Amino acid sequence: MPTPQTQSVVLPSAVPLADTAPAATPRPATPRAATPRAATPRAATPAGGRGRPWADAAAAVLALVLPVACVGCGAPDRALCRACRSVLDALPGRTRLVAGVRLDAAHEYDGLVRTLVLEWKLRGRVDVVSGLTRRTADLVRAALAAAPVGALVLRVPPSSRGHRRRGFDPVVTVLRRAGVRRARALRRVPVPDAGPGSDSGPAPDAGPGSAGAGTDGRGQKERTAVERVAATVGSLVADGVADRDVVLVDDVVTTGVTMAEAVRAVRGAGGRVVRCVAVATVEV
Repeated sequence: MPTPQTQSVVLPSAVPLADTAPAATPRPATPRAATPRAATPRAATPAGGRGRPWADAAAAVLALVLPVACVGCGAPDRALCRACRSVLDALPGRTRLVAGVRLDAAHEYDGLVRTLVLEWKLRGRVDVVSGLTRRTADLVRAALAAAPVGALVLRVPPSSRGHRRRGFDPVVTVLRRAGVRRARALRRVPVPDAGPGSDSGPAPDAGPGSAGAGTDGRGQKERTAVERVAATVGSLVADGVADRDVVLVDDVVTTGVTMAEAVRAVRGAGGRVVRCVAVATVEV
């Protein structure tokens, strides 16, 4: 009798020990080491994204302090989300003639582009400009590369009223992105006989790219085509461009009256305009 009791105790205890040992065996480190863990995040990076972890981390921290939403779709934590940036990058540029000179515009002034420009120029949203200025800067560099050696870059100046309101010149932002840091601006002068009581010249920031309003209080949109020309011709002067090749840069070109006046000013001073560049233009 004692012998069976001893066997019944030993055998059950040995069986579980034999069962648990194999279960713990398949835990080798080889499968984990063989998995390309670093490759997974790169493959998951959305199209149009640049895979910049430091930028994502900085944006996430900033969103805790200054919550933002995408101006295109309202998505949180980005002034311009990756999806909207991809849409922006896919939009075609525009080319037109202004006063017989080729104008290259990075974008058509419509839809998402128009929203970004208004946020930038009228509300001071400098956090949305990178999508606009990157392609424009490329156009400026391409224009200089195609121009004769020694070509000048001249920017079309904003009105003093618009500059005071914003505190910055949008074209300067574009040119800095292009690596042009000391581009001169055309000079504004009073327009003779621009209208009753008008002695300060046009103010082109009544709307993006427009020639603006004189002291009669009317903006460019309220003027007829003839009045727009009359309020703009003679308002710009180019200095130091005699016998020089010039690339003109503006932010938004709508009617083309202001850019045509810039071309006239350069030609009147003995210069040659070889190319015009803008952030956006209205399709004509």
